[in-house]
Amino acid sequence: MIRSLWSAASGMQGQQKSIEVVANNLANIGTTGFKKSRADFQDLIYQNLKTTGSPATSATQVPTGIQIGLGSRLAAVTKIFTPGDFSQTGNELDLSIQGDGFFQVTLPDGSIGYTRAGAFKKDSAGQIVTSDGNLLSPSITIPANATKINVGSDGTVSVQVAGQNASATVGSIQLANFSNPAGLSSQGGNIYITTDSSGTATSSAPGQNGTGTLSQGILEMSNVNVAEEMVNMIVGQRAYEVNSKAVQASDEMLQTANNLKR
Repeated sequence: MIRSLWSAASGMQGQQKSIEVVANNLANIGTTGFKKSRADFQDLIYQNLKTTGSPATSATQVPTGIQIGLGSRLAAVTKIFTPGDFSQTGNELDLSIQGDGFFQVTLPDGSIGYTRAGAFKKDSAGQIVTSDGNLLSPSITIPANATKINVGSDGTVSVQVAGQNASATVGSIQLANFSNPAGLSSQGGNIYITTDSSGTATSSAPGQNGTGTLSQGILEMSNVNVAEEMVNMIVGQRAYEVNSKAVQASDEMLQTANNLKR
């Protein structure tokens, strides 16, 4: 009887974490470049009361045996890197990746971070930065007298300067790709960093080595599907409730046993 209490309790704990994942997804519906997460569960170890295949008689074997499960646990929270919806903004420094790949930015400690959020700005020196002020890597500086910025699908950044007819190239945006993007570690602020699981970054021009191309004036939004998350929330809530009922039923059975009299 105690076994069922702990099994149901593990189910409640797991469903609580599932709802937390859903809540974070829903909280980031409007976050540029956000990728939703999914909670993956595993069953726990089993207690063997009778081993499958053990002898029943001298000529027969037990066909199935008896195994009692001991609940479930959260095995992983996986990032789902499917494309989000695209929103046309018309802003010259709003960029989106049509396909795989990540923008590279220089973090305050000098390391490289990776992001799908392409809402870039200019700082006081004309350098292209993220909303948190992290420099795009490799860095690109827009001249102060530039009247128009053009970003090609291959990442080439060119500007038109007042008084000149020809465009001048000021840099090229490089994208990074990974053998296992789901292995990247989320740091908040739309930033990912590499781990042993993600593998090292392969940097290349957009459209090469499996990376997507760039689109200017368009932002990639969150890939969270509200209807899907609402269904996941309902399933998680009902699963939590039914596990609590199992706890209640086990408690009532224990109470009945405790009330037995000689």
